Amino acid sequence: MKTLTHHGLTQNHTGYSTVPGYSISAAWNKLIAYAEAQEERRFLWAAISLLGHGTLFTIGTMVIVILTGNDLLLLTATCLTMAMVLVVNLAALPTKYIIPIFFFSLLADIIIIITATALWIN
Repeated sequence: MKTLTHHGLTQNHTGYSTVPGYSISAAWNKLIAYAEAQEERRFLWAAISLLGHGTLFTIGTMVIVILTGNDLLLLTATCLTMAMVLVVNLAALPTKYIIPIFFFSLLADIIIIITATALWIN
């Protein structure tokens, strides 16, 4: 099965054209390429992830979890997201690891906030 790519459209063996969508692997590869390009700003990303996460996101997530019912599992998950960022930065890993883990921890904090709010509403 041959595939031709022409002007942003993909044409398969039947002749039908479809617009290609984004895949998770393509987005992941773009994030890793961006993170590797940011290697000269590693200390800036370490500061952003530690200070931003430690002073804003973790504290804000904990406040929301405590005010919406003080669920121990959600508080533990909040602490683990901060611990992930802390371990990666203290290990002095390259930005190839710092940036994706920082964004993953922010996503996890958003999911924790949504979960705490949903549990509080019910």
